[in-house]
Amino acid sequence: MPEIAQIQVNEETSAALAARLAHVLGPGDVLLLEGGIGAGKTHFARHVILALLPDPEDIPSPTFTLVQVYDTPGFEIWHTDLYRLTSEDQVDELGLVDAMDDALCLVEWPDRLGDLTPKGALVLSFELVEDGAARLLRFSSEEPAWQDRLQGVLL
Repeated sequence: MPEIAQIQVNEETSAALAARLAHVLGPGDVLLLEGGIGAGKTHFARHVILALLPDPEDIPSPTFTLVQVYDTPGFEIWHTDLYRLTSEDQVDELGLVDAMDDALCLVEWPDRLGDLTPKGALVLSFELVEDGAARLLRFSSEEPAWQDRLQGVLL
């Protein structure tokens, strides 16, 4: 998959980057958040969501609920954690595949999607840097339009 950029972030710069990215996202966009446990996926997703909500609210991890849905004035945001799923059938049962058409979907552990992975998604890969305080964040996509959409986001 073609890489668009890679950036080293810490907790603060990751939150700022997520907020900037949020403003170029909309219904039908899918972000696939890859990385190990503690790599920063949920932190990043939380700040994307907070940037789009009209009023701040608590954004829990969807680890146990699998899906958290938020309403914005123009569209829904689906934040999903697929870690505990074992088959594509379970993904389909969540309604996530249908939501990808009309909602902004933030998907943690996207490897569980298998053949249901949307081709135009933006993949964000989080990797811990040696000191543990920083993350290397890679952006990639098969969809060339993401390159232009991210121009003002990736400062």
